[in-house]
Amino acid sequence: MPEGHTVHRTADAFNAAFAGKRIWIDSPQGRFLGASVRVSGQIMQHASAIGKQMFIEFDNGLFVRIHLGIYGKWQWHENIRESGLLDQRVIGEVRARFYDQETLAELRGPTVCEVINSAEVAAIHDRLGPDPLNPDPTGSECERFVNRVRRSTQSIAALLMDQSVISGIGNVYRAEILYRAGLDPYKSGSALTVTQLREIWDDAVRLLAVGVRAGMMITRDELMHKRPNKADRNHVYKREGQECRVCGTTVSIAILAGRKLYWCAGCQH
Repeated sequence: MPEGHTVHRTADAFNAAFAGKRIWIDSPQGRFLGASVRVSGQIMQHASAIGKQMFIEFDNGLFVRIHLGIYGKWQWHENIRESGLLDQRVIGEVRARFYDQETLAELRGPTVCEVINSAEVAAIHDRLGPDPLNPDPTGSECERFVNRVRRSTQSIAALLMDQSVISGIGNVYRAEILYRAGLDPYKSGSALTVTQLREIWDDAVRLLAVGVRAGMMITRDELMHKRPNKADRNHVYKREGQECRVCGTTVSIAILAGRKLYWCAGCQH
């Protein structure tokens, strides 16, 4: 499942391609056809992301909400007028196409693709946790995260995957943030100090920003300004059975709430 940095990159791409322009939307698959007519032909105002969800705002006050889920993905095409792409047969199951005269964005396999109003957007915002890619300069989003974690006896590993606690963190960032913090993933949220949780928040802000810039999840400090191979980008994620890069302990794996959890028992305690 795409993590928060990917969704923010897509919102940035929508703003660069379509903000302030009249765009059209259709649904070759047919599942979004009825809803698309409510916004097709409107001027796109702005695209934004909170965690793993994107909201595309139109000048008639409506929004398209998209959650990619596990299987959703985007495909972009440029210079579509010259190529005649819109007149060609659509290959595969395309839920929705967003386009103007030059650019086409095709959406396949999302968990959610719907048209909602501003009140419904606000309700979704209210139930989501703070997003490290939308930090409040006053620090209020950090404190909201800290308070939600410290009220819970669940493990910090489970809490970091709870989108009502913090938005945009998935399996990769969860494993890597806890490794970088030196924390046992099974430690309860209520057992962590305010300082520890503020450090987790600050590190999430940093790592997700790197992900937006680089277009990939890089969590090793020495590689953040390079383009490392996938196998080299992280400390513990998908490295079960291998030696920890720092202490040599074998990286562990377990299943927590149906998802794979990776950690180093030597470095995280």
